[in-house]
Amino acid sequence: MIILKSHNRVAGVKGDVMEGIAAGKRDDLMGGGLIRSSGGWQNLKEMRKQGLHFKSDERILGDTDFVASVLREQEERFERRNRLKARGHDFDMVVGRVAELFNMTAREILEPSKKPQRVRARSLVCFWALRELGLVGTEVGRQMGLVQSAVSKAVERGAELAAAHDFRIEH
Repeated sequence: MIILKSHNRVAGVKGDVMEGIAAGKRDDLMGGGLIRSSGGWQNLKEMRKQGLHFKSDERILGDTDFVASVLREQEERFERRNRLKARGHDFDMVVGRVAELFNMTAREILEPSKKPQRVRARSLVCFWALRELGLVGTEVGRQMGLVQSAVSKAVERGAELAAAHDFRIEH
C-alpha cells in the first residue's frame, strides 16, 4: 500500500482521522465493548464483586441491552436456518420454490440471463440461499455462474423483491 504524504496529511484522509493517528494508542479504547463501556477491567472486576453482571461479547460494541438484542437476533436466525434445513430446504429446493413463484423451470433460473424476470428470480434464489439457509456466497455463485460480487448484489435485489412482494421461502 502506498501512502502519499502532503504537508503532514495523508491524501484523502480527513483531519479527525489524522488527529486520531497522531494521538497514538489509547488505553481507554482497548478491549471489547463491555470492557470499554464499563470503564476498563478494574471497574468491571469491581462490578462483578458487587454482583453486577452484564451480557457481553467482545465482537459487539454497545451497552448490555444492545448486545443482548444482537445476540438474541442471531440466535433466532440460527434457529430458523436449522428449522429450514431440518425440513429439507437446500439450494435445489430454493430454486424449485422460486421457479414455482415465477412460473419458470429450474433450468431457466440457473442459466445466466439479462432478462428482467430471470434476473429477479435469480436474485431471490441468492437472497434465500444466503440469508435464509446460510449458504456460502461463493458456492451459490459457482452453482449459478456468478462471481461473489454479483451474488452480493443479487442478495440485495432479492431482499428488496421478497419484501416488496411478501415472498416467503415456505408456502
